[in-house]
Amino acid sequence: MTTDLSWMLEDIVQNVPKARHAVLLSADGLPRGATDGMAQQDVRTISAAMAGMQSLSRATSHFAGPGEDRQWNQTIIEFSHGWIFLIGAGQGAYLAAAAAPDVDMQQISFRMHRLVARLGNNLTSPPRVTAEPTDGRVGDARTHGGPVGSTGIPITDLDEVVGKVEGARHAVLLGSDGLPRGATTGMSQDLADTISAAMTGIHAYSRATSQFAGVHQEAQWRQTVIEFQHGWIFLISAGRGAFLAAAAEHDADIEEFTTRLHEVVPRLGVYTAPRGEASRT
Repeated sequence: MTTDLSWMLEDIVQNVPKARHAVLLSADGLPRGATDGMAQQDVRTISAAMAGMQSLSRATSHFAGPGEDRQWNQTIIEFSHGWIFLIGAGQGAYLAAAAAPDVDMQQISFRMHRLVARLGNNLTSPPRVTAEPTDGRVGDARTHGGPVGSTGIPITDLDEVVGKVEGARHAVLLGSDGLPRGATTGMSQDLADTISAAMTGIHAYSRATSQFAGVHQEAQWRQTVIEFQHGWIFLISAGRGAFLAAAAEHDADIEEFTTRLHEVVPRLGVYTAPRGEASRT
């Protein structure tokens, strides 16, 4: 019988102001423990969504760039009413925590990682999760060839953003149907297609966790951020059911990059209409 480790998770909600919940789960989506106040059905739902989230997050590591150490560090989901944080808690285990919008992010991160170290004595594997090599189906840059700009619609606005931020790598615009509408120059069609598919799934899992962040009638998803040892991936809303996915090296100026991405979003509306139709913003 699997040991219930719920009692250890209380450290987060008891010692971090504005923290709401914490759930420990296995890679296959089974809950290993949860803080008080969560219904069992909610715990199961969150565990399943977080398992899917971590799997897709790690599978996108090549979009963040090349590198020998492509370790996945964490995934962060921002809503208008709160945050969700997901980190590894040993091979095959993950820790998710939810907090209010004004939580001290450094404090909750510290408590989560300290708890992972404590959980190491109760779990069988060390607290490190390495992004798994892909077989070419999800964003493996080594297997997605193609000429420069082969997505068919290189978007000059995205090229400008990537060109102005040192360490910025790629960006791809997804339409409401989950298909790529265009990308920065240099991305192949295969890479744009596979990353678009992964990002569509990540967005769906992100929205499924909304109640975990807190119950709010007008809750809105804002962005999902994936951190690797070698880089970052950002997924943000581009309006009308469209999304913008972008990648940067780990030492890039992330604040400048995300600011420029949000500034360019209003100019991307023309690319989000169904193929063959014009769109006005």
